[in-house]
Amino acid sequence: MKEMLSVITRKGQITVPAEIRRALDLHEGDKVALTMENDRVSLRRVGSVVARTAGILKGEEPPLRPNELRAVAEQAIADETVERLPRKNA
Repeated sequence: MKEMLSVITRKGQITVPAEIRRALDLHEGDKVALTMENDRVSLRRVGSVVARTAGILKGEEPPLRPNELRAVAEQAIADETVERLPRKNA
C-alpha cells in the first residue's frame, strides 16, 4: 500500500492527490463517500443521481439526436409564447 500525504486547511479540507483522483476517476464536482472504521478512513467515488438514473425512463421511440431535441424545445418555447400573447378581438 502506497502512502501519500496531504495537509488539512483551516476549513478542514484536504487535497486528494492526483494519482488517487486518476485511479478513482474523480473530477471536480464529483461526490465521494468517506467511511471511518477504527482509526482508518477510506474514500470511494459515489456516482451522481444523473449517472445512476440515466436511461431508467426509456420510451418506445428511439431517442432524439441533439439537433432534433433542440428543434423540439425551440418549437415548444415558440408555441408557449404564442399561447401567452393577448388575443385580439376579430
